[in-house]
Amino acid sequence: MASPVIRHFYHGPTNTFTYVVACPETKRCAIIDSVLDFAYNAGRVSAGFADTVIDCVRREGLTVEWLLETHAHADHLSAAAYIQTKLGGRIGIGEHVREVQRYFKEFYNLQDISGDGSEFDHLFAEGERFTIGNLPVRVMHTPGHTPACVTYVVSEEAAFVGDTVFMPDYGTARCDFPNGSSRQLYRSIRDKILTLPPETKLYMCHDYRPDAPGPRHVTTVREERERNPLVHDGTSEEQFVKIRDGIDRVLAAPQYILPSLQVNIRAGRMPPPEANGRRYLKIPLNALGSNNLPLDF
Repeated sequence: MASPVIRHFYHGPTNTFTYVVACPETKRCAIIDSVLDFAYNAGRVSAGFADTVIDCVRREGLTVEWLLETHAHADHLSAAAYIQTKLGGRIGIGEHVREVQRYFKEFYNLQDISGDGSEFDHLFAEGERFTIGNLPVRVMHTPGHTPACVTYVVSEEAAFVGDTVFMPDYGTARCDFPNGSSRQLYRSIRDKILTLPPETKLYMCHDYRPDAPGPRHVTTVREERERNPLVHDGTSEEQFVKIRDGIDRVLAAPQYILPSLQVNIRAGRMPPPEANGRRYLKIPLNALGSNNLPLDF
């Protein structure tokens, strides 16, 4: 079985890793968790980072089969739809994105969102198998951070874990998003991801340690089981839930959560233009948090 050729790209403003995963035999590839640049203060969307990924694909003579999302991200705008216009490929995500869509369709009052996942080209089910060229890929449903999270296991040697576990010195993803669950996340990590062979490489979606020597994108199952402060071997579910929920109670909302989700549940497409020809991202007032000022004045 061929081993995947993996290129990683780090988006500093959102601490996000994008991956190009290529089959060396067929030169076919997938792009995982792509990112658009977004200047919040100006409402400006640009594609400098995504273009770097596109340039790599073209330079190496690759053909894009898949544009994969590990979940509907709350910390960056997906570049999947933009890259699809340049390189082709099918946009895929876990089938439970329907649940995320239905929640945020109401949250933002978005009339164009289907709620059935049809914005995406393919919805992956638990245990589904597909290929990138000749590389076999297995999908694991790994909810907890969000209900739609999936992990892509490529050639049974590399797992792209999205927002589940982070580097062994950091911990895990938060679980306080709508329909998130620390119990689910514990089981996704302990009963699925960390039951992979110890030498399996785990590819991170983020590295949140700016004090580290540099962005770190890969670890192993063995290292997580030995060193992860929240889910190392011997950590019970009750211990994890108590610690994780305690951390989440004091976390601020991600900087890009309000703009990003309304793009990402559209598979990376922008909202439709309004009557004046402009496209708008909505900012719901006082929709997050508590102790908000009453707005009836």
